[in-house]
Amino acid sequence: MPSSPSPVKRILGVVGSPRQQGNTHVLVAKVLEGAAEAGAQTDTLLLGETEIRECDGCHACWRDKPCTKDDDMNDVYPRIVAADAVVFGTPVYWYAPTALMKAFIDRFVYFNCPDNHKKIAGKAAAVVVPFEEDRPETADLVVAFFEKCFQYLEMRLAGTLIVPGVTRRGEVLAKPDVLARAKDLGRSLAASSRPGWRTSSEVGDTNSR
Repeated sequence: MPSSPSPVKRILGVVGSPRQQGNTHVLVAKVLEGAAEAGAQTDTLLLGETEIRECDGCHACWRDKPCTKDDDMNDVYPRIVAADAVVFGTPVYWYAPTALMKAFIDRFVYFNCPDNHKKIAGKAAAVVVPFEEDRPETADLVVAFFEKCFQYLEMRLAGTLIVPGVTRRGEVLAKPDVLARAKDLGRSLAASSRPGWRTSSEVGDTNSR
């Protein structure tokens, strides 16, 4: 008899903004706060404080060899593997994720090979995207980027938080409704289970519209 899916216990929050205590950092922290209130253990990764170089497609990781890039990503892989869910936070830079986030995702080639793919398949994911423009559709390409990545990795999108109209550092702190939605996203993420597949529509998209 197959075992029942287990609740999410560990959640990794990835901040793809170079600004500490900026809007992305604040929102990811609130998501993790909500998850912690629901009983999850949380971990925060500030990409602006890491050295993560570009992937050059050497596929050393596919041959069970260490990555040829001697940088911080080699210490980050175990944190991703240990997490039941990952929160990806990035502002919109030129209608795309930041360079920090893109380099981070590029290094997920490690999870492409059969031996490593099982280490990430089935994990829950959430996306947090604040940005300056007032039009929510400004984030569409960023969300679509993550959706395609998750489909390929067989991660399940558990929710999104789209926050237009914020640009100054920490400006989102003046939006209590958005902060509450961030915490709700964390609680729902902690309450989700793996393995299995639930789309964001099943747990409810979270946005500031």
